[in-house]
Amino acid sequence: MSDGGRTGEAARAREESRGKAAPKKKFYRARAHSNPLNAGNLDATITPDDFDQRLPQMFLNPKEGARVDMVDVGCGFGGLVIGLGKLYPDNLVLGLEIRAKVCEFVQERVRTERRQSNGKICANAFAIRVNAMKCLPNLFRKGQLKKMFFLFPDPHFKVSNHRRRVITVKLLDEYAYLLKVGGIIYTITDVEELGAWMHEHLEAHPLFERLTDEELDRDPAARLLETGTEEGQKVKRNGGTNHRHVYRRIDFSESE
Repeated sequence: MSDGGRTGEAARAREESRGKAAPKKKFYRARAHSNPLNAGNLDATITPDDFDQRLPQMFLNPKEGARVDMVDVGCGFGGLVIGLGKLYPDNLVLGLEIRAKVCEFVQERVRTERRQSNGKICANAFAIRVNAMKCLPNLFRKGQLKKMFFLFPDPHFKVSNHRRRVITVKLLDEYAYLLKVGGIIYTITDVEELGAWMHEHLEAHPLFERLTDEELDRDPAARLLETGTEEGQKVKRNGGTNHRHVYRRIDFSESE
């Protein structure tokens, strides 16, 4: 069968299964990674006010004045988005994914959870297709976010591609702007070199301080880092080693 035939068959299967059962990954095939420097802003709106107008299209009956305060950047197939939605029912959780078919899969997964629970589960969770490296300030205000997650990001091994990494000096400045004081940035990878890179950049930034092991033990979200995603579960099955680095956004005066 030609590539066009397989694509058409997958599209028909997605449409037939929509609204009936949980989506199947085999109908949502996509490349493992995407170049964020070539991708446009995709779903980005002009201002956070514009984006807030879209919240009722994504979440079930959000409270008046509610805003997204937890984001999973590069959410993949949505395991963490679903987990956070269940763990924090009073918060709005949004997954950000650059790959169209993968984002569509997460959206269908969320809708399935809602249908099967009569809207009691994941009413507060969703995902959108967006290039998070280019447009986060278009979506969120200064100090709006409580938690940001960067789980198993693309390592971009070549030195010439390190600028594509989701943790850089420039991007950490942006994340610090979006996180409220006391907000948490969570990172994890099974690539030792990337783990060292993320730790080095976070440690050097004046607006972040590392959480202690005791604080992580008390944080229910931290327990999802290794088990709440498909990638984390694969690493565990294969006996791999994870490198977890979690930091708190601090006030500038505390860093002096």
